[in-house]
Amino acid sequence: MTRILIVEDEADIQELLDAYLRDAGYDTALAGDGIEAVDLFQRGDFDLVLLDVMLPKLDGFGVCELIRRQSRVPIILLTALDGEAEQLRGFDLEIDDYVTKPFSMPVLLRKIGAVLRRVSGSAGGAELLRYGELTLDLDALEVRLGGEPLPEKLTLREFELLRELLARPGRVFTREMLLARLWGYDFYGDERVVDSHIKNLRHKLGVDCIETVRGVGYRVPKEHP
Repeated sequence: MTRILIVEDEADIQELLDAYLRDAGYDTALAGDGIEAVDLFQRGDFDLVLLDVMLPKLDGFGVCELIRRQSRVPIILLTALDGEAEQLRGFDLEIDDYVTKPFSMPVLLRKIGAVLRRVSGSAGGAELLRYGELTLDLDALEVRLGGEPLPEKLTLREFELLRELLARPGRVFTREMLLARLWGYDFYGDERVVDSHIKNLRHKLGVDCIETVRGVGYRVPKEHP
């Protein structure tokens, strides 16, 4: 199982990252400061490091520098610093990708997958998700119905929402869960934004595959064998 070291000092973000990555099938270890991160890395065997920049005791750049002295493990930086100087400093330390906060959890997951595939040298084909007559091309962000493109293209948020539901048939997602996963930990808007996106999805798909679980949320039913 792919093992990821999550280095994040904000407890709510750390918890969200941990839950989401575990749900996606990754094994995780957690560090809340730079010194703990270096210690865990030296004692463990990790396939990727998800590294916040603003850390107590030793910042992410310092952690990255120490890791690079002993390993070529992939590193993705997470930070609220989006200036060019910070990004260049990260790439000078040979990071593999750079994600600014706030970020979309599905997009972050895609970046993790892309980095891992690139490092493993796996060319592979397109990463596809199929459900009934629907096919989602997760790399091209395209949806086809019966082999044909949808008449009306989905927005990125609609695509992420559909992907989230179709990836786990039968699972009920509350509005709160969908907001946390897709809109991010810092969303403070109305939960009805989820209902609006579901309505648009149903209209664009033209197939009735998204069920409303009254008083709870949404799901797509499991496909019968």
